[in-house]
Amino acid sequence: MPAADLFPFITRVRERAPLVHCLTNLVVTNFTANVLLAIGAAPAMVVAREEVGEFAPLANALSVNLGTLDVPQTRAIRAAVDAANGAGKPWGLDPVAVGPLAFRTEFALDLLDSKPAVIRGNASEIISLSGGAASGRGVDNTAATDAALDAAQILALKTQAVVAVTGPTDYVTDGRRVIALSNGSPLMTRVTGVGCALSATVAAFVGAASERDAFWSATVAAIAYSTIAGELAARDAALPGSFAVTLSRPARVAQRRNVRKDARAARYRDIDIDIVSG
Repeated sequence: MPAADLFPFITRVRERAPLVHCLTNLVVTNFTANVLLAIGAAPAMVVAREEVGEFAPLANALSVNLGTLDVPQTRAIRAAVDAANGAGKPWGLDPVAVGPLAFRTEFALDLLDSKPAVIRGNASEIISLSGGAASGRGVDNTAATDAALDAAQILALKTQAVVAVTGPTDYVTDGRRVIALSNGSPLMTRVTGVGCALSATVAAFVGAASERDAFWSATVAAIAYSTIAGELAARDAALPGSFAVTLSRPARVAQRRNVRKDARAARYRDIDIDIVSG
């Protein structure tokens, strides 16, 4: 996928201003909303169990984040996911801290049956969600992204979702295609909520996509956009506090020349996999 092919997805988000229903964690709500506004999307943080079923069908996409999960939120998430599915709206799952913690792991595994369009997590989370041994330290990742590539492909084939493993190198797969992206900045790991906002950004790009066949390319575009934005923000901000402010401004990456110049797709390949039932 040439870098220039990513730009139409960025344009589509700005033209369509997709409404993204965010059921995210308490720590990152404000930051996530500001990032969505910066990319041209419209955030909505409707969280009440009594309302999410009515609201989810109105949105272009639903973003589910398990960061500060509790029992009332599981009920709201389940209602929102069911409503989004019923309306044919795509939803994305961010399985924060899945693996070491049994309650959220069981809930995340149950959600897989509801067919997320996209799953985005760090390597430890994706390995755990695919059935591998838990290796994370709470929300912190302890595995390299390339170590989760096989798990991501298996998870994608099992769920028919696009799976993104993000870290120093980002991998996006639908089980047969894989792309590796090498943008970003170390400062992105020093600010709370960057990964959570990335999941919401992916939901925005997927929500603006015209059809399900475009979800893989839309996810690639969302991650390229966000990591290039982080790289550019790091050039203007040397410390985490100023970096967070710079990142949530409308990004220079929205210019076509920055996408062409800065996007680094390290590897792209088609994969032949035999699926064995048993």
